[in-house]
Amino acid sequence: MTTELANLTSRARDFAAVLISDVRLSSSETALDHAAAVAAIASQLDNSDELQAACYLLYAVDHLNKPLEVLTKNFGESVARLTVETRQLIELQDRSRNTTDDGILAKSQTENIRKMLLAFGRDLRVVLLRLASRLQTLRFYAATKTTPPLDLARETLDVFAPLANRLGIGQIKWELEDLSFRFLEPQTYKQIASLLEEKRSDRITKTEALRVQLAADLQAQKIKCMVDARPKHIYSIVKKMRGKDLPFERVFDVRAMRVLVDSVNDCYAALALIHTRFTPITEEYDDYIAKPKSNGYQSLHTVVRDDFAGGANRPIEIQIRTHRMHEHAEQGVAAHWAYKEAGAKGYSGVQAGGDYDRKIAMLRALLDWEREVSSGHTEESARDGGVKLDTSLLQDRIYVLTPEAAIIDLPQGATPVDFAYQLHSNIGHRCRGATVDGVLVPLNTKLQSGQTVAITTIKEGGPSRDWLNPELGFMASARGRAKVRAWFNAQVLDETIARGREAVEKLLQREGKTATKLEDLADALGFKSADDLFESVGKDEFSLKTIETHFKPATDLLPPDEFLIYKKSKAKKHSNDKSGVLVVGVDSLMTQLAKCCKPAPPDTIGGFVTRGKGVSIHRADCSNFVQIAARSSDRVIDVSWGNAITDKAFKPVYPVDVSVQAADRNGLLRDISEVFSAAKINVVGVQTQSVKGASGSTAWMTFTAEVSDTSKLSPVMATIRKVAGVRVCTRR
Repeated sequence: MTTELANLTSRARDFAAVLISDVRLSSSETALDHAAAVAAIASQLDNSDELQAACYLLYAVDHLNKPLEVLTKNFGESVARLTVETRQLIELQDRSRNTTDDGILAKSQTENIRKMLLAFGRDLRVVLLRLASRLQTLRFYAATKTTPPLDLARETLDVFAPLANRLGIGQIKWELEDLSFRFLEPQTYKQIASLLEEKRSDRITKTEALRVQLAADLQAQKIKCMVDARPKHIYSIVKKMRGKDLPFERVFDVRAMRVLVDSVNDCYAALALIHTRFTPITEEYDDYIAKPKSNGYQSLHTVVRDDFAGGANRPIEIQIRTHRMHEHAEQGVAAHWAYKEAGAKGYSGVQAGGDYDRKIAMLRALLDWEREVSSGHTEESARDGGVKLDTSLLQDRIYVLTPEAAIIDLPQGATPVDFAYQLHSNIGHRCRGATVDGVLVPLNTKLQSGQTVAITTIKEGGPSRDWLNPELGFMASARGRAKVRAWFNAQVLDETIARGREAVEKLLQREGKTATKLEDLADALGFKSADDLFESVGKDEFSLKTIETHFKPATDLLPPDEFLIYKKSKAKKHSNDKSGVLVVGVDSLMTQLAKCCKPAPPDTIGGFVTRGKGVSIHRADCSNFVQIAARSSDRVIDVSWGNAITDKAFKPVYPVDVSVQAADRNGLLRDISEVFSAAKINVVGVQTQSVKGASGSTAWMTFTAEVSDTSKLSPVMATIRKVAGVRVCTRR
């Protein structure tokens, strides 16, 4: 340890001792003792003066008014940020865990804790410090023979141990798993421990004899090596028994040894000797040197039958690796972080020639862990190759708390409005104020990780259109903005439905049909619901006359005292009927154009024989015509447009209705009228109505224009649709 390192660590310890000497953690361990133990663990992972200093300063943060400023002044910005960020992460996780019910860590909260570790993992030292601190906490509970909160043990097994595994820190991973399992399933733990202990003395004696013999055999082949017995981890035994449905006796690696050599060639030479000396179980052989695990772990694993004197053919697992591989297996990415001599390619193909390259190695490991846990894949099935590194996953999220300490995941730059919509759409709509850490703030305040946010709502109301203005900075969440837009779209629809309902109800009053069930009426008219009927009427897409017709039998459509008039005359070049319609099979018959659909050439038309007014001419798709034709099909006759409509000497014109829906504004009527004027189309009538809503006023206009051919309307209507504010332009 250098003088500078010792000096920084010593100064941090002395600084913290004044503040936390009498402080006890929730585990009852003194904060100062905890810090010393964590520093010892951290020194094995990364012999960094800053990391060990932060271990002592971690719990002193709570006793400083401006911790970042004070620590920066005394220990430098790097130590200060490491300390404050780690303390912030601990507080977030503790508060989140304390909100779960019955001591069971909720799945969603586990997911958020994992995401928080990723977010804070931009500095690997934060992650290493968190792992070391959690390990010491569990060690203390085990040493004092007390039981930790079960959700803490579950969180360790579900989050911290997999993270240590992904980073390749085997010495931390195994101990975290065993300690967590010991508290979560004490009976099973004791049972397996007892089975191991029963065979302990016999196993030690025979394993030691085998170790000595194997070392001698390797040395005889001039393979420089270290051979030692590998400690067996109870959790891994249980996991293998459960995963493969094996009894304890069938777990082959209860007895295990590790061979450390100098080079990769020595690894394979040692393997060849071992397979020659013992009988290998071929299906248990794994080559993690040729195909490393996704966390960079490399080693040869083989299981052989111990046919050495007294071995009784018992299986024993042997791991073979280089010293460098062993260092990585124990320290993982932390070992990469500290390498200075690794060279251009570093270890296991990961560049480690500078801070940036070591940073990328760490980010890749964290992101692989993210993908592994999210997808449910195991480390054995995951591989690094070909995966594009996307560091944005670690940079664009923040984690804030509700007053009940539930964690809310938001995008970077999120505001209280985003927070409200993340809780519930209704809370977002009614949001009118917010407090952050107890202080009232504007709704466009940018939130930071770790803050506690409370929303003030009104009983009724909706969002403001200002929230959708990006320049005002009220929202950063695309999900929240979509909910605001949906609310305003719903308001326009509600106004349309209300207008249609009012029109239908007035018609029912005039017809004396107020007892009619609206849902039954809608169904009879071919609509799925009453609201669909009201919407169609409100948009002027469905004529009220169709509803009138629905309540009248076909025989009552016209006065009973009128009679059909047939008028025969001599054949003429031109029809005298001003409608320009000829009745098929009849020389001349009085006709009239229906006002409900106002047909005009070249519309497909049909005729209906009335009483006293000749033949009523409808467009074939007219809803009224469809209704009366269904009731009295015998009175429907074929009609067609006469020759007069193509004769230049006689060119009748026909009234046609054009419906326009637009955002109301000054000059709208003038602009649309100018379109008709430019096309030389005569407008003989205009009806307008303006309806106010949350999104502004909406204008509904009906223009009655005279045309000789409806094909002339198409370019006119296309031009009208381009007029500023126009939303819909259709022919009625």
